[in-house]
Amino acid sequence: MKVVIQRVSQASITTNKRVINKIEEGFMILVGFHKDDTLDDINYLVNKIIKLRIFSDEQNKLNKSILDIKGSILSISQFTLYANTTSGNRPSFIDALNYKKAQEFYDLFNMKLNQSVPTFSGVFGADMQISLINDGPVTIIIDSKE
Repeated sequence: MKVVIQRVSQASITTNKRVINKIEEGFMILVGFHKDDTLDDINYLVNKIIKLRIFSDEQNKLNKSILDIKGSILSISQFTLYANTTSGNRPSFIDALNYKKAQEFYDLFNMKLNQSVPTFSGVFGADMQISLINDGPVTIIIDSKE
């Protein structure tokens, strides 16, 4: 399982010319599932995300978590995080989890995040337009297998 976490001052998801979810201060997360992922990967990343200290404290040090600032999460499914580009110019996605199981994992991941932090999602499998203001910028990539 792989996540790209961006610290944002605001972010939104639009599909069919309609904003479906938006947040203010918090994380915009792109999440991809590998074909070998298990519930342990979900639990590991949920715990890591909610405790990740990448918000500034009073001394301007990255010392606060999303829990500390009472932020929100905008979570977007992104199977292309597992694109393999080693052969040719057209990416292969054979390492990505199959559609049905990835949707189940995505829903579970968001539900577990939402137990600690208000979490809003995109539309699984839809064509979405993402707008965000990356605050910092701060972008962190975490792979549950590393």
